[in-house]
This record gives sequence, structure tokens and C-alpha cells, in this order.
Amino acid sequence: MYWRCHGREDVSLVCNLSMGGLFIETSSLKTEGVCARLHFLVQEGQIRADAVVRHANPATGLGLKFTALSEQDRPKLAALLSRLRRQQHSPEKL
Repeated sequence: MYWRCHGREDVSLVCNLSMGGLFIETSSLKTEGVCARLHFLVQEGQIRADAVVRHANPATGLGLKFTALSEQDRPKLAALLSRLRRQQHSPEKL
């Protein structure tokens, strides 16, 4: 995921994702309450969201809560979550 916060841009691995927010791995720590702009480019299309830092952990990364997700991007995020759940629960192939 690509994200921007206070003029700094970065790309981070998403570790946990829900309709309410996500947790990203990053060494670029921000203080709680700081706003960020997020961009995902996934099979479902481009998803853009605004978020605010809710948790900052120097050892692992940032917990971000979505504050704005357009009506156009909301169904894409729901489809992405559905696809990820299916992949997580599908039986492993030998």
C-alpha cells in the first residue's frame, strides 16, 4: 500500500485490514491523531482512503482508522476483504 502523511510518502505492507481500518508495517512512526492518505492498487481496482493514526508501535508499525472512504471505493474494499477471507479459508493445495 502507498501512503502519504505530512508530505512524506512511503510504501508499506498491510498486516491487518477491515472496513474500519488497517495495520501497516513501517519504521516511520507518526503520533496518534495524525492524518494520512492511503492508496491501494488491487485486483478490485484502485482504493483511496483518508485515515488517522490510532496506534503507533515502534517495533511493528501503525494502526490506522479510516476517516473517509468514497462511495465508489467502499464496494471495492468490501470485495477485497471478501476475496482475502476466501483465500484464507480455502483448503491448501498439495
